[in-house]
Amino acid sequence: MNTSDLEKYLKLEVDGNAVDAKIIDPGSVITGEWVTWKCQFGCFMYGRGYCCPPETPTSEQTRKMIDCYQRAILFHMEFPNEKGVDNQKIASKLNETLTDLEGEIFKDGFYKAFIFLGGPCSLCAGCAKLKGEPCSLGNRARPAMEACGIDVYQTARNNGFFIKTLRDTSETRRRFCLMLVD
Repeated sequence: MNTSDLEKYLKLEVDGNAVDAKIIDPGSVITGEWVTWKCQFGCFMYGRGYCCPPETPTSEQTRKMIDCYQRAILFHMEFPNEKGVDNQKIASKLNETLTDLEGEIFKDGFYKAFIFLGGPCSLCAGCAKLKGEPCSLGNRARPAMEACGIDVYQTARNNGFFIKTLRDTSETRRRFCLMLVD
């Protein structure tokens, strides 16, 4: 797999925090029907936004899409639990940075570029779906990996990243985002 033309997209920083990134084989991305069940039975955002299930593609649809690509980039950022640090704001900035990067990659000739973000969409204070209105930021809104049935834990592990379930909110959180490239 040739990766030299993608190396420049690996160097990112968000609010002074380094973002780790690796070029990966899309075949290492794991999907499963059980993932969206975890959204349905465990996430307060289920059914409350356009970037969350049941509005997002199924794991089967996601697998078919991923299989159209030869290369991808997996982004990783850590969020330590520190006093005075607004991790939600930093996570939102990460999503914004990666959506902008998708546009840059597209302009560089990778017309199939698409980013799956991490966690619920945070573009608006409240999703227009709750008001029965169309998404007002559809050009920037992107679904989370897990919202589309991607097993984030196994995908991260398959690509050499450390990830574990957290026991409490004092532990460092990790966020992963997946950019499909060619």
